[in-house]
Amino acid sequence: MIAALKPEFWWYVARSSSIVAWALLALSMAWGLMVASRMIPLKKGPRWLLDMHRFLGGLSLAFVALHIGALVADNYLHFGWREIFVPFASAYEPGAVAWGVVALYLLVVVEVTSLAMRHIPRRWWRIVHWSSFALFVAATVHTFIAGTDSRNLFMVVMMSMLLGVIVFAIVYRSVTAGRVEPRTPRVTRRTADQ
Repeated sequence: MIAALKPEFWWYVARSSSIVAWALLALSMAWGLMVASRMIPLKKGPRWLLDMHRFLGGLSLAFVALHIGALVADNYLHFGWREIFVPFASAYEPGAVAWGVVALYLLVVVEVTSLAMRHIPRRWWRIVHWSSFALFVAATVHTFIAGTDSRNLFMVVMMSMLLGVIVFAIVYRSVTAGRVEPRTPRVTRRTADQ
């Protein structure tokens, strides 16, 4: 069945999965900032909010994996595992691909430490999680420089809107950083009776 696919199939999968991966990463970034600054006062509670942030981050990693797999399967550009995992090893746009390799490594580190958050010191997790800003910058530069669709009107509008939301969330977080009160622990009936 794979042999019957058109030669462009994997190229289209690589392109579309990269667009979806970047959008999911941007949404995860914006959601995380809005949760941290308590901009989203949903009634479902903080657990649901954090789960959505984690889900978006994990889904972006899945689409990055699809993007990488499609690049390797594509016969037009001839990406091998060396070009995928070694910065500047690609003959195609080496600088742009290097940004993507760095973003990949940062994404894996942020995701793995987020999954292991309960098993590592909170300070370490926080330091690593701050690298998600560098991750987002690297992924955005990679998308703009290496992406063949980055000048498409839809892409420009979508990326501009998501970047605008992220910049707004960063400014809001910075302005309200000292004014957000910590969450009070829930009082259960058992602790209230004691």
